[in-house]
Amino acid sequence: MSTTEPAGGDSDRPDLHESTPLPPLPRVDLSDYQGAGELLRALAAPPRLAIIDVLADGPRCVHEIVEALGISQPLVSQHLKTLRAARLVTTQRRGREMAYRIADDHVAHVARDTLLHSREQPPKPR
Repeated sequence: MSTTEPAGGDSDRPDLHESTPLPPLPRVDLSDYQGAGELLRALAAPPRLAIIDVLADGPRCVHEIVEALGISQPLVSQHLKTLRAARLVTTQRRGREMAYRIADDHVAHVARDTLLHSREQPPKPR
């Protein structure tokens, strides 16, 4: 490979050397992204991502989530309230307690894929 060839050996690709106009982009309606933005905002706090990850394995009561996360019960309850308001978790009575479960499996996939992706990234320079 010569020193003038781009890394990866893409010198044979004409799109790297020619200026071909691209077709215009279709108009984007940002309101189509509103729900996704709200979902991501609800998952933005690490404790909420952890709660979704825990609940992906099955319904749990608050005291079980507190034990798993090692944070206070009021803090877990506050995060569960946010997740319920976003309709990401639901409740089910379990005797005298309420068990929390994820509303649908897509939520668990989003949380777990985000976690996996974040672990793939190189460390940020200081």
